[in-house]
Amino acid sequence: MRRILLTIEYDGTNYSGWQKQPNVKTVQEEIEKAIMQSLNQKVEVYGSGRTDAGVHALNQKAHFDLALPVPISKLSEILNNVLPDDIVIKKAEEVEPDFHARFAVHKKTYRYKIYNSPVKNAFLATRVGVVKKPLDIDKMRECASLLVGEHDFQGFCSANTATDNFVRTIYDITIAREGEFIKVDVSGSGFLYNMVRIIVGTLVDFSLGRLSLEDIKCALASGDRSKSGQTMSPHGLYLKDVEY
Repeated sequence: MRRILLTIEYDGTNYSGWQKQPNVKTVQEEIEKAIMQSLNQKVEVYGSGRTDAGVHALNQKAHFDLALPVPISKLSEILNNVLPDDIVIKKAEEVEPDFHARFAVHKKTYRYKIYNSPVKNAFLATRVGVVKKPLDIDKMRECASLLVGEHDFQGFCSANTATDNFVRTIYDITIAREGEFIKVDVSGSGFLYNMVRIIVGTLVDFSLGRLSLEDIKCALASGDRSKSGQTMSPHGLYLKDVEY
């Protein structure tokens, strides 16, 4: 039995997130079906974490145990031949038997893509978050500096987040503009439910004058969700990197 680590790219538009759920289509289930179809082996695929409905991945990581003597160099091609076009296995590699794609994670980076333009674009509808008013990335960076470090992020997650520990560490937030697009990369030890989308919404709302720095400091200190920003659309969110 060999433990295999997959690097996966997917467009989450047509899926109800990563994790298997009854009566809906998910990325995890599609990969498990592809392994069954191509290798005739029923497996459980363990992801580095869940992505929500509509969220994309550039480099999601997941592992499973392979019993068959299939050459690892051919595994990506074998699976890609049967997977839907919007899910791609970029790489397959053998790892140590005790490796776990979720519990061994050291750092994750999410990217949020903002289309900052008053003009609608039909081709970007499921690929970006849209902000029509002009954004000031220097103001966004000023706001981001408050969020880097170890904090209690209860004020920056959804009310139904299932945890008793809201402390997370943000290692870095980088913001760059390329024409009408703004890319926000958020790296951290781990993230709460909707945390990245709310962080980006907070940067946006601060830039637009809807929030003050005192509001954001209050959200961090008190856990008051009403003091942080909007929850951005899932369409602009991408799981960019997972590091072990």
